[in-house]
Amino acid sequence: MSKKSKNAPPSTIAQNKKAFHDFFIEERLEAGLALEGWEAKALRAGKVQLKESYVLLKDGESWLFGCHISPLLSASTHVHPDATRTRKLLLHREQILQLVIAVERRGYTLIPLSLYWKKGRAKLEIGVARGKKDYDKRATEKERDWEREKGRLLRHQ
Repeated sequence: MSKKSKNAPPSTIAQNKKAFHDFFIEERLEAGLALEGWEAKALRAGKVQLKESYVLLKDGESWLFGCHISPLLSASTHVHPDATRTRKLLLHREQILQLVIAVERRGYTLIPLSLYWKKGRAKLEIGVARGKKDYDKRATEKERDWEREKGRLLRHQ
């Protein structure tokens, strides 16, 4: 059995694919997560869902709301786990100030894009995003269909 090196590429736990459908992602940031023991074990088992989650900035701190981490029965016998509790995000003060400016002055939204392991620690990729209108979503879908069709046509020639 071989051990993973500390500089191995990050392994993805969960992705928020709906975020790319509903938003234009302008900028990406990496944040740490303050987790309890049972949550870390559940993340290792892949029992997490980011689809309905979002990031809020309150009192100079950043928080992850709505992220659902399903508790493992074996890991949480003596604890009463809350699957959707609010989790603190670990960011530098300068990063939080930069996000506050983006959200309050420029009207952006903060959404979690993916959750992954990096050097044995859980990291969350946050997207500074602008919402898409319905016609933007249709245009993106049309473009994606055209790219797929173009690929098919080129393969059959």
